[in-house]
Amino acid sequence: MPEFVWKATTRQGQERTGQTEALNKDVATAVLRRQGLINIKVKKKPIEIVIFPDKVDEKDTTVFFRQLATMLNAGLPVVQCFELAERGADKKAMRDLLKGIREGLESGKPLGETLRGFPDNFDRLTCSLIEAGEQGGILDKILLRLCIYKEKALALKAKIKSAMIYPASIITIAFAVTAILMIFVIPIFAEMFSSFGADLPGPTKIVMAISDGFVEYWYLVVGVPIALVYAIRRIYKTPQGRYQLDKLLLNLPILGNVLRKAAVARFCRTFSTLVAAGVPILESLDTVAETSGNVVLEKVILLAKDSISQGATLTMPLEESGMFPVMVTQMISIGEQTGTMETMLAKIADFYEEEVDTAVDGMTALMEPIIMAFLGVVIGGLVIAMYLPIFQMAATI
Repeated sequence: MPEFVWKATTRQGQERTGQTEALNKDVATAVLRRQGLINIKVKKKPIEIVIFPDKVDEKDTTVFFRQLATMLNAGLPVVQCFELAERGADKKAMRDLLKGIREGLESGKPLGETLRGFPDNFDRLTCSLIEAGEQGGILDKILLRLCIYKEKALALKAKIKSAMIYPASIITIAFAVTAILMIFVIPIFAEMFSSFGADLPGPTKIVMAISDGFVEYWYLVVGVPIALVYAIRRIYKTPQGRYQLDKLLLNLPILGNVLRKAAVARFCRTFSTLVAAGVPILESLDTVAETSGNVVLEKVILLAKDSISQGATLTMPLEESGMFPVMVTQMISIGEQTGTMETMLAKIADFYEEEVDTAVDGMTALMEPIIMAFLGVVIGGLVIAMYLPIFQMAATI
């Protein structure tokens, strides 16, 4: 149905505005009049052309959950909390999401079940925690715990992204600069040197031969990297391909160590949050596996779940996987034996999040001189190779 925007006043003189759906303008006016409004002005909602549509990201939902926890703690009903949040949301996408959740709540569904209807915005972990909070009557406390978890997870994700984007961007820029020099700059020098008629130095000949290859096969120079990125993305979407790529990333020098520590930290933080919320162990492991972000770790967690379901301990499959350091498995074993699993997991997560910080800083500090040396050798080598004939001519003269 068409949407209309309206403006009206109450019989007490207070102004009201809003939006409504109706068959036409007259029907919308009649509906508002039955609500006791007067001085009604209704017009059709203009069509919005959105070039870059906004979307709800994890940060938006985290901020909302903190607001929701505050409102629930103040004693407001859940539906009213969503009505207030909907009015105050800046993003249209967020307003639409809150409206959909509110309508689900008004139909009688609990919050956790309603959120499962929006899998693009709320993962299994979020839904499981909220359902546990509803069942235990501590939804506001669970929401605060969820916010803390989300904020730590976002901070960890940002660190990992910076660790991966920095070297990738430098390598991409270096390749682009080299390609531009080879395709556009070196041929100018080559044409100038050909008019001299003198024998050129070996480095200059090598660079000119490489430049000729770049010029002749420029479409491969441009197309191969793009095709390679596309192929990797396609392979990553297949189960076996994703497993092999995740395994490769974990075994990379320097970066693999950072990713492994981040995976351990994420596992422990997620598992600790679920256990503290009262979610059963087996269900917690299912959720942890799904939200692990790494297929290799996911398989290890599912093996651990099978081990527990058969009466064994959680520690054994974690030790056998080789994914977890000895310190981690020992602390988890102590947590199992003493009934302090939540505390042990939280301590491990804190430790390894700090380790990721240190590892990222160390990796960045190590890579900077390596990248500078690489750029110096490549770009400097090209420049020297092109200027060698000029130096020879100057020496001869």
